Amino acid sequence: MLTLFYAPGACSMASHILLEEIGEPYEAKPVALAKGEQKTETYLKINPRGRVPALRLDSGEVLTENVAILPYIAKSHPKAKLLPADPLGEARCVSLMGFFSSSVHVAFAHIGRPERYAADEAAFPTVKEAGRKAFFNYLKDIDGLLAGKEWFFDHYTACDPYALGFYWWGKRSEMPVQELANYTAHKDRMLKRPAVRRVLAQEQIPLT
Repeated sequence: MLTLFYAPGACSMASHILLEEIGEPYEAKPVALAKGEQKTETYLKINPRGRVPALRLDSGEVLTENVAILPYIAKSHPKAKLLPADPLGEARCVSLMGFFSSSVHVAFAHIGRPERYAADEAAFPTVKEAGRKAFFNYLKDIDGLLAGKEWFFDHYTACDPYALGFYWWGKRSEMPVQELANYTAHKDRMLKRPAVRRVLAQEQIPLT
């Protein structure tokens, strides 16, 4: 059985949702980031980088990073159709995941983890403000990608739950995400999916 190590409300929510979408048994183990559980010896044996998500396979091997875990889940369960069917569409989907991971997520990290980007605490407010501006600009980019679309591609894919997490981060940071009409409509469609509702309930995410 697959085992997902996740933190409520973190980017691991995307992998959590995808595991619910495929409808097969798995085990979900929360990692309390605020308590530093990701830095314990036990967890570092699972993921030496001390991050979530981590997915332990039946073989005992561990995958880390959404950009690896999401395609793995999708391609291991092709009947769920969680990636575009054609090679170019699949590549574009993975490319979008890469953008989420390397740009959108990193911009938000400047808000919550300014110590990663500046040694001088006096610089933290500037780092945070730059992060807020960059992150919301990326949310606007995502809103544009969803213009005239139900999903990012011609059907629901692994990119859709990944994007939902960023909408939640914007909302909890009191950014005006409701002004992003396409993104907000996408969020509303996501909330109609049973798998999404189950994960939000389990992670206690008050996204409405």
